[in-house]
This record gives sequence, structure tokens and C-alpha cells, in this order.
Amino acid sequence: MSEFIVIGFDTVTEADETLSRLRRLQREYLIDLEDAVIATRSAEGAVDLKQSVNLVGMGAASSGVSGAMFGTLIGLLFLNPLAGMAIGGAIGAGTGALAGSLADYGINDDLIREIAETLTPGTSALFLLVRKAQPEKVMAEFKDTRGRIIRSSLSPEDEEKLRSAIAGLNAA
Repeated sequence: MSEFIVIGFDTVTEADETLSRLRRLQREYLIDLEDAVIATRSAEGAVDLKQSVNLVGMGAASSGVSGAMFGTLIGLLFLNPLAGMAIGGAIGAGTGALAGSLADYGINDDLIREIAETLTPGTSALFLLVRKAQPEKVMAEFKDTRGRIIRSSLSPEDEEKLRSAIAGLNAA
């Protein structure tokens, strides 16, 4: 079961930097992220969300390829496979992009927006859905990072361990 963790930061860039470091740890198999979203609140108060998984692009690419293949096959029936490939690819990419924009993957966007609205202007938050992790090694990587837990689905004992670890690391 995945764990949901929201970490707040005092600047708009810290969440980006932390996610970059988490992606490096993911390539080293120290953490397995199912989804990650960065929410920033500008000084004017506008909330901006950066999804780590681009469903629109993914849907357009995969549907465009399959549409091109089916379009080519249909084009063969009408003796014009190149036109079939072009038309099928365009239709497939369009429908894939539409399907991707309507899909919600991982962390619920409404929950992200609800929590992001509580951020102070000029700050950011990192929303994580973690499948599994090596907590000791991950925490050691972030000993110089300052953040606070806003919300989590961890057990009360595990959340307190994480809070005290972050507090201890921040004090050092």
C-alpha cells in the first residue's frame, strides 16, 4: 500500500529541488514514487501545480502510434496507406490527449488544490505517493533540507518518527 506524504517548504524552489533529489534516489532504487506533484503559491497568491506524470503527452503519444498503425491498415484497404497513417495518427493523438486530460492518476487533484490553498504566499509543497522506500537512506540524503509535514497517511507512530527526524535534522 502506498503512503501519502505532503511536505511544506518556505520557498517556491525547495519543492522542485527536493523532487529532483528524490528522482535521483529513485534511479538508485532507494525509493519508489508512484506519483509526485509540486504546488507553489506565488507572492500574489496564485496556486500552480506541476504534475510529475504528464498524462496528456503520454496519451497523445501512445494513441498517436496506435492510431497511425490502424490508419495504415485501413489505408491499405483503400490503396492509400500513407494518408491512412497520417489521418489515423492525428486522430489517435487527439483522442489520446483528450483522454489524458480527463484522467486523474495517483494523487487526487482536488485534494492537492485544497491543501495548496492553505499554503502561505511565496511557499511550496511537495505531494508524494510513495510505494516503498529505504527510510534511513532517504532521510540521510535530506539532512540539509528544511521542511515540515503538512499531512500524511503514515501511522501515528511512523509520522512522529518522521517529524522528529526532520526536526532533529533541521536543528543540526
